[in-house]
Order: sequence, then structure tokens, then C-alpha cells
Amino acid sequence: MPFTTRRRFAVATLATAAWAAMGALSAAHAAEPIKVGLVTALSGQSALAGDAITRGLTIAIEEINAKGGLLGGRKLELVRRDDEANPSKGVTAARELIYKEKVAVLFGGLDTPVSIAIVQLANQEKVPFMGPWAAGTPVTKNGAKPNFAFRVSAVDEIVDRGMLAYAQKTFNAKNPGMILVNNPWGESNEKGLTAALTAKGMKAAGIEKFGDSDVDVVPQLTRLKAAGADALFLVGNVGPSAQVVKSLDRMGWQVPIVSHWGPAGGRFTELAGANAKNVHFVQTYSFFGKQGPVGEKVLAALKAKYPEIKGPDNITPAVGVANAYDAMQLAALAITQAGSTEGDAVRQGFYKIGKYDGLIKGYDKPFSEGNHDALSENDYVWAQFIGNRILPVGLEK
Repeated sequence: MPFTTRRRFAVATLATAAWAAMGALSAAHAAEPIKVGLVTALSGQSALAGDAITRGLTIAIEEINAKGGLLGGRKLELVRRDDEANPSKGVTAARELIYKEKVAVLFGGLDTPVSIAIVQLANQEKVPFMGPWAAGTPVTKNGAKPNFAFRVSAVDEIVDRGMLAYAQKTFNAKNPGMILVNNPWGESNEKGLTAALTAKGMKAAGIEKFGDSDVDVVPQLTRLKAAGADALFLVGNVGPSAQVVKSLDRMGWQVPIVSHWGPAGGRFTELAGANAKNVHFVQTYSFFGKQGPVGEKVLAALKAKYPEIKGPDNITPAVGVANAYDAMQLAALAITQAGSTEGDAVRQGFYKIGKYDGLIKGYDKPFSEGNHDALSENDYVWAQFIGNRILPVGLEK
């Protein structure tokens, strides 16, 4: 074989090998799972809510994977970490998911202080954050440009307007007081409730705070009673909210309680006692009552996946499942729109989502540069505990 021919043959062989290697690498990359992370409370008093978020994400992921996955057949994989409701532990967990696990989207959990801390990291590292629970207004309205934080959940400033309207309509409240957890979530709602009252020419009877570990809030409640409060706006997670109810019991003060959704996150009836039913709180979804096609599909999938779920009674809290399910589906659409898992491309992918028939509602361009919250005041329902079940108010069964 002449030298020139041999050289051409060698070059062709090398080129073929190179293309084969590139093809193999491409195929391997296509087979790699797309990891999504979840940092939430998986232990403690709010563990039920963390489990509900997990289940909502899991049902959505299995549905997406059954249809072939994303980006040419890549399957989604959920990686979870427990933040123990602690901001510093939440950030540590988020760092591991971002740097080690290389998650494409990071889902945040229950507590507004934890989510706010994680969002700072997500914006810094340009990793999309999706919130399926924490309602603090600054989670998405955080001042970052570009902003990588999105949410399918309640939003404090919107919920606060709803709380006032509900208290006026349901209890004819004219002089409501506030009893709020002393952390950034409480601060967010103090601003929102004050703004809602001011817009209607009203002023709070009083504003009282309590700590996460307080076991007696009688002094704060006594001041609100003396100020003539005819309803209470309550903001706190499961344990502290239960202490408010028990303190009211000790005082013998029966006053309407209109709450954010903190009580829904765990063992509220067990901790608060019989008067847990007196707390009316906001929700974004209920599996009770007639379900639409997506609701029926998700309910059937939950029953098939989790043997302990026999019906709506066993889906507690429902908002964790519903918010997480829709959030995962929307995040998958954003990745599809991006055509990649690169952080900024996915961020922009959220803005390109058109119509999607979700569990909570039908979405139509749910996100924009100026709005990173997919739900509005029209997407809330009011609920209470009847026994251990969370039912829409008035739907006692």
C-alpha cells in the first residue's frame, strides 16, 4: 500500500474512531438521568408536609418518565435532603445538591426562612429554584436580577388580603388582631396584613409575636383580648399554632381564628386538641368533592403507589401533593422549552411555558419576568380540621 494511501487510511480510521467515541459519549449523556433536588423538613412536627411534597413530586416524575422522560429520553430522578426546618442546614443541603448532585432544578420546602436562605444561593449559582410550599413574599420577590426563584404555592401578600376578606365576610370582623411567629415568615405577613388593613381604612387591634418553641402565649393573647380583638390572624407552623389554640383554651377565650396554612403541615389536631377545628386556614387544593380529570388521575396514581392511601382522607396535607405535582410538571416544561438543563436556559424556559392543564388549575403563561408566582388569589380555598381530615369549610362528612 503506497504511503499516501496508508496515511489516508489511518486518518479515516482515526476519524471513524473519534466519531464512534463521540457517539458513545452522546448516547451515554442522553441516558444520564436529570436530577432534581428537594430540600424540606422530612423530620419533626412538619414531616407530614415534607412527605406530601415528596409524593407530589414522585407522582409527577413517574408520569413524565413513563412518557419517555425529557430531552430525548433522559429520565428524571429525585434526590432529597432533610433541612430539619433550619436555614443553615437547608443551605448546607442545597450546596450538596447543587455542587455534588448537579441538580437541574432545586425544589424548596416548608419554611420561609429556609427557602429565603436557599434562594440566595440559587441566585448566586444560577440554579432554578421552585417553591411548592413556603409562602413568604420575599422568596420570589427577592430583588435579584436575574431571578431564579419560581413558585407554585400561596403567596403571603395575596393570602393576607384573602385572610382579611374572609374574616370580614365569615365573622364580621371589625377589629382583628395579629398573633404571628417571630421570624421572617411572620414579618412577611405582618407587612401584608397591615397593607391589607390599611387599604380598607382599618388598623389592627394589636400585633403580638411568639417564638417557635413557646409553650405559653397567654400573655400575648391577653393583650389582644384587652385591645378588643374580635378575630385573630394566626401565622405559624404546626407546633406554635397548636400552642396558640391551647393558650386560648386556658384563657377560656373563644375568638374566631383565621390562619395562614401552617396548621396543615403536620400533627395539628393531635397537638392542639379538640378546638383545632376552630381554626380556619387557607389551602390551594382539596381532593374532597368532585375532581376533574387531572385530579382523578393523580388520586388513582397515589392509591396505586402508596397502599395506605385509600382516598382523600389519607392525603394530608393535600396542598403539599398538589403544589409539588404542578410545580414538577411546570419545571419539566421549562426544561423542555430550554432544550437543556443549563440553569439560565431553564430559567428562561419558565417564561416560555404556554398552556398547561394542571391539578390546581389550567395554567396559561404562568410565569413572566415580572411574575414568578403561578397562583393568584383566585386559586385559594378555605379549610378546617374535622377530626384528622382537612376539609373545605362547610363540607363536613
